[in-house]
Amino acid sequence: MPLSKDPRGGGTNADGSKSSEYCSRCYSEGAFTQPEMTAEEMTILVEGKLRSMHFPGFLAKRFAKEVPTLRRWKSPPPRSGSPRESAGEARAV
Repeated sequence: MPLSKDPRGGGTNADGSKSSEYCSRCYSEGAFTQPEMTAEEMTILVEGKLRSMHFPGFLAKRFAKEVPTLRRWKSPPPRSGSPRESAGEARAV
C-alpha cells in the first residue's frame, strides 16, 4: 500500500520507529508480517488491493510491478552457518 494511504503511517521498525519503506500491513516490529510470501504473490496482492482502493487498472498494474524491486526481495535471505555447513558438511568440534 502507498505509505501515504496507510492509516498507521507505515510499518514499525524493531525500535518502534516508523519504517520509511514498508506499510503497516507488511511490516511490524522490525519483521515482515508474512515472511514466507513471494514477490509474485505480493505483486498479485498489491494489484488487487490497489484496485479495491479505486486506483485505475493501469496504475495498479504499474505500481504492483515495482514489488520485486523492493529491498525485501533484492537481498538474499540470511543463511545460518558457513557455506560448507550449508552444503551439508558437518564441522568437527
